[in-house]
Amino acid sequence: MIGYITLGSNDLSSAATFFDAVLGALGGRRLYSLENMIVWGFAPDRPTLMVTHPYDGSPATAGNGTMVALLARDKEQVDRVHALALSLGAVDEGTPGPRGRSFYGGYFRDLDGNKFNVHLIQ
Repeated sequence: MIGYITLGSNDLSSAATFFDAVLGALGGRRLYSLENMIVWGFAPDRPTLMVTHPYDGSPATAGNGTMVALLARDKEQVDRVHALALSLGAVDEGTPGPRGRSFYGGYFRDLDGNKFNVHLIQ
């Protein structure tokens, strides 16, 4: 089971605005902020997402092959969240649509290049 996911950012202020909106559209909320880290969650017993400046002080970079999947409740929410992310400056990595028989999802990269999928398993 995943406890939390940590992503690096070079601009926490922009990341805060982006994730407040995108995760808020999925029912999440900011749980707390520290000087170098912001944490969002959905419920006490569910994984959280942390965005932070890298501990070693080097610039944050997106991991090649790394992706965070965000679960939506229906196709309309997938479409809305994907469009919201793009309107906030995300880069499209795959328009929402069916992928196989029971998976519907859309892909984007956040402001720091981290890859996300918002999806529904039918």
